[in-house]
Amino acid sequence: MANTKDGLAAARASGRVGGRRPRLTSEQAALAQQLYDARTKTVQQIADLFGVPRSPVYGHLTKDSVSVRPMRARAANPGSGMASERQGE
Repeated sequence: MANTKDGLAAARASGRVGGRRPRLTSEQAALAQQLYDARTKTVQQIADLFGVPRSPVYGHLTKDSVSVRPMRARAANPGSGMASERQGE
């Protein structure tokens, strides 16, 4: 552990940063936020514009500006499951 931490500290001192690079640049993220806030483009359209999936776009949008759709309740399927088979016994 000590060697790893020493190595990471040395890398940071020389200007290196670990981790995956973001899919969008800061300029692209700012533009995506503007387009989303203005409601001129959907998240899918913004993702297509930058050539990335929707998830990185959502990751770069501010949390308070993203509206989350409520989950739909699952419709009960009366024909599935063991209960319908037991009724006939």
